[in-house]
Amino acid sequence: MKKFISLFLTAIMAFSLAGCGTPASGDGSSASSPASGYADDEGYAEGKFGDTMHTYFFDFTINSAYVCSQYENYVPQEGNELLVAEMTIKNTHRESLPMFDTDFQVQWGDTSEDAFDVPITYYAESTDAIGENVLPYEYMLAVNESRTGLLIFEVPEGKNDFNISYLEEFDNDTTGDVFFVFFTAERK
Repeated sequence: MKKFISLFLTAIMAFSLAGCGTPASGDGSSASSPASGYADDEGYAEGKFGDTMHTYFFDFTINSAYVCSQYENYVPQEGNELLVAEMTIKNTHRESLPMFDTDFQVQWGDTSEDAFDVPITYYAESTDAIGENVLPYEYMLAVNESRTGLLIFEVPEGKNDFNISYLEEFDNDTTGDVFFVFFTAERK
């Protein structure tokens, strides 16, 4: 699992710090502009609240997000707050999909190597105290099934601007497109 997180972070940092790389044609022209929520020729897509992101496996939308000091009975570590993001996800693939909490990561605009995290369900010994609306650490998404739930992340205190990202990863150990949703979270 740590290998996946490291690979994911490396890919995200490469896309975000390199300005999406060089044009695919190699002639200095810019890549074609994709429709909203679809990856461009370099495999990069970005959106905002309410934009549907269209991955190879599923569509997802970050509907809203806020920062708070506690969610249900879960209290973050000292120096952190909780980012609570509501997401809708729909399986557009030809078969049921296993989903994991580490499929999505949050970044908070810092250039340090550890300026990202995965949902708290990854670290929790039990998700019972977190709440029933929280997406679990692992679940199946049937063909054409939609599900709305919460992703909760521990983030440094005082941050408001975030992005939640997803990197396509295939069974043959290759990666595909990367998707970012940028937003400013409310404070509660």
